[in-house]
Amino acid sequence: MSGTNCTVVTEFILLGLTDDPTLRVTLFVIFLGVYAVTLVGNLSIITLIRNSSQLHTPMYLFLSHLAFVDIGFSSSVTPLILINFLADKTSIPFGGCVAQMCSAATLGTAECFLLAVMAYDRYMAICNPLLYSTNMSTGVCTLLLITSYLGGYMNACIFVGCLLNRSFCGPNKINHFFCDYSPLLKLSSYQDDLAEILPAASSGSVIVITALIIIISYAYILFSVLKINSIEGRSKAFSTCTSHLTAVTLFYGTLTFIYMMPKSSYSTDENKVVSVFYTVMIPMLNPLIYSLRNNEVKGALRKLMNRKDFFHKFN
Repeated sequence: MSGTNCTVVTEFILLGLTDDPTLRVTLFVIFLGVYAVTLVGNLSIITLIRNSSQLHTPMYLFLSHLAFVDIGFSSSVTPLILINFLADKTSIPFGGCVAQMCSAATLGTAECFLLAVMAYDRYMAICNPLLYSTNMSTGVCTLLLITSYLGGYMNACIFVGCLLNRSFCGPNKINHFFCDYSPLLKLSSYQDDLAEILPAASSGSVIVITALIIIISYAYILFSVLKINSIEGRSKAFSTCTSHLTAVTLFYGTLTFIYMMPKSSYSTDENKVVSVFYTVMIPMLNPLIYSLRNNEVKGALRKLMNRKDFFHKFN
């Protein structure tokens, strides 16, 4: 305890997004609607991929896992935000706070890896189509998925390890809407550079490595597409990438702001707004992006709906 007597913190109080009662009610309705769309949208993507044989390809396997991660990522944060809008005081036990941070870090990192894996999959499909089935076999896809989740877990362990190595006594109010690492770090009894540098280096490495994989993959894709003579062929090749590029731009743009920008360059309120975007809004937007801009997904959905209508008529 840093050589002093103090009461060990057993719970934290989340200050949330706002103290305005009227604004809280409005935000509760908005966030509840966003969370409902997130669950329905991502569950629909998973169900559609599982029930449509034409979507049983590596690309859509990875998309189904992205939808699963988005459900978990949003569910680790949004329910507590909703409680915060309704309750005068939102408290969370120390263990629950660590578990929430670990869950968010694991799933957020796993999403980075999955987006990189999906870019690599598009590279293999467009640049090496003849070897695609061999290079993206079931075994390879399974290995890539395991690596994505394991990478997320290892990154989260670094955050949790640094946090549990510190003592908390005194202030227990977190100026955030969930147990993020930086606000928790400010409440610890003493400061050391390692607890700040190690998680930042770990998360920064994940962002840089996965971003490089995406950039290199799409550089090769661009060169391959430009070699296609027909406009229709180019359009078809680009159409399989636009949804993924949109999702990548949104996710990495916000992550870069949160984890790569100097902390002195933005305020706590700006941090909260950006955190809302990547923890709550992006998990809702991803299924919309992939369904509205993907002809294969829309076609599979129409076939599934027609099949249900057919069975309904004869039952």
